[in-house]
Amino acid sequence: MDYSKIKISLLLFSGIIALGTLGYVIVDHMTIYDAFYMTIITISTVGFSEIRPLSPGGRAITIFIIVTGISLGTYTLGLLVRIFVEGELQFYLGRRKLRKDIKDLENHYIVCGFGRIGRIICEELAASGIAFVVIEMDADKVEALEKHKFLYLIMDATVEETLHQAGIMAAKGLVTAVRSDANNVFITLTAKGLRPDIFVLSRTSDINNESKLLRAGASRVVAPYQLGGRRMAQVLKTPTVIDFIDTALMNTSLDLAIEEALISPNSELAGKSLLESNIRRDFGIIMIAIKKPSSKMIFNPLPTEKLEGGDVAVVIGKREELERLRHKLE
Repeated sequence: MDYSKIKISLLLFSGIIALGTLGYVIVDHMTIYDAFYMTIITISTVGFSEIRPLSPGGRAITIFIIVTGISLGTYTLGLLVRIFVEGELQFYLGRRKLRKDIKDLENHYIVCGFGRIGRIICEELAASGIAFVVIEMDADKVEALEKHKFLYLIMDATVEETLHQAGIMAAKGLVTAVRSDANNVFITLTAKGLRPDIFVLSRTSDINNESKLLRAGASRVVAPYQLGGRRMAQVLKTPTVIDFIDTALMNTSLDLAIEEALISPNSELAGKSLLESNIRRDFGIIMIAIKKPSSKMIFNPLPTEKLEGGDVAVVIGKREELERLRHKLE
């Protein structure tokens, strides 16, 4: 809809009212109020009688107002109705498409809360092409969500129906990043009640509440303030290490990344040692660590360390080579 048309139309319509009022004042010497009243009843064609007999000049003004005012008034009203109908229709169709897109999601993440932490999580997921849907109670966040073209629900994440609408039964995991630790606990309990096997990453504002969230069923708990404090301390103690990590994780221009890849039992590399796998030679990739199914973490594995099905390899290298390696491992 071109809103400039309605602006011009309203401006012209106001101009006709002003000219009509001024014309009656000058030609028939009416008061401003009587002239304005005469102009309005003429444009609206309500059929009221004239305030007083009009002179030939006053009748000419009346003809002008009827011809231009009624035509322009009808056109303006039509534009206003069109804007209203199209706006309502677009809103309805937009909401319908949004819910359909959410319903079609599979293997996605549900992000509860679109505050400072939630927004960063969403931006990182979007940058990596990972599907997700946001649940947020604050309707004021809709503009920002639509600006980023994120899928969202303006609902209460502590309610089971909300999580069902977000596709929890087909989701890969859930992130609860609302400000209140009590709500994070409640969302975690609700999610685990619906899907006991779902991965839940929870935020906590107070590290003392970590144990409560874990007991509620959270798979992992993150305390942003504590992490931020530790990172600032590391910048002071080991700035070069932090620079290296930032380069590896954040600088996309270098095409360098630290990734993890699950080793499938059917992979041709399963059962081979690092030396036999030739990962360094064939892909130019460095294996930093191996996480065993028992959750045991082997850092800087030796060349004789065997790769087994179910292991998760933590590697660093070029993104293109990492993708090739992922296909070979999985």
